[in-house]
Amino acid sequence: MDKTARMLQELSEAHGVSGYEGEAQALLRRLIEPYGVIERDGLGSLVCRQGESGPRVMLAAHIDEIGFMVHHVGDNGMLRFLQLGGWWDQVLLGQRVAVKTRTGDIPGVIGAKPPHLLPLDERSKVVEKKDMYIDIGVGSKDAALALGVRPGDCAVPVGPFQVMADGKAYLGKAFDDRAAVALMVDLFRHFAANPHPNTLFGVSTVQEEVGLRGAITSSEVVNPDVCLTLEVDLCGDLPGIQPQESSTKLGGGPGMWLLDARMIPNLKLRDLVIDTAAELDIPMQFSAYTGAGADGGAVHIHRSGVPTVVLGIPVRHVHSSGGIMHRDDYDRMLRLVIAVIGKLDAETVAGF
Repeated sequence: MDKTARMLQELSEAHGVSGYEGEAQALLRRLIEPYGVIERDGLGSLVCRQGESGPRVMLAAHIDEIGFMVHHVGDNGMLRFLQLGGWWDQVLLGQRVAVKTRTGDIPGVIGAKPPHLLPLDERSKVVEKKDMYIDIGVGSKDAALALGVRPGDCAVPVGPFQVMADGKAYLGKAFDDRAAVALMVDLFRHFAANPHPNTLFGVSTVQEEVGLRGAITSSEVVNPDVCLTLEVDLCGDLPGIQPQESSTKLGGGPGMWLLDARMIPNLKLRDLVIDTAAELDIPMQFSAYTGAGADGGAVHIHRSGVPTVVLGIPVRHVHSSGGIMHRDDYDRMLRLVIAVIGKLDAETVAGF
């Protein structure tokens, strides 16, 4: 693996569910600190500033991943949990997790009543999260507590990073949005050696998956003039998905969100990105979501308004522990964003 693939592995495998992002943020700080000045907001978002003049350009990529919070320890030692971020019930059973306690990480697995003990008419029904538990291999509440477990601990899905058979597809957890966090590091590494016409702020926001919270507070730190939200995009090249639902394909190029539940992008900024992609012969893909939102939804209504667009790296199986991304999409998006940032001078930004 090259330097970028190794960084993607590190960031993917790091633990950092919504509200518990410290470990992942510490890793990112080590990766990005050589290329800028570090600040933080009061909620925990990390802000890296590079440059001293020109428009204030914010790159927003959320560091948090979906996970779980333990809220009850049963007499039998089983842990009841609440979801942090959006989980689909079908992907949970059998999922391995790491329960993060004050004394260290404890392995566990999500379980439910086995089908052998269910009535026939219930065996084909989807088990709901409320009927699941985390099993850490003990048989009593006292044993669980003795291991350091307590309500309020988080549990992180376990999903090792792997390079797949063709050498360009990567399998792992938390690509939403650690793939974009890695891209932000590569952007800052590039611009440390190449001039840009603005003051660049790379922000790894917290608690995006539970309500875009870090985007709200970090915008107060940055006070941006323009924002590029770096995200993932949902792939539609899967069985059962119609082209009108999603035409985004793995390896088909970076994506742009034309609409989401929280934002319509700035049209002039949108067109600048599309035109820049055409100039570089980079294929682009387009998506529209009425049931999803990204950090741009919070940033674009900061103070009197911030021209904002959401760009995404296509990923299959988002919001599971086994996402798949493609290195060509990553590299093309990196080239595209580098070129767009190079155009964001004072005159251009004023024109938005």
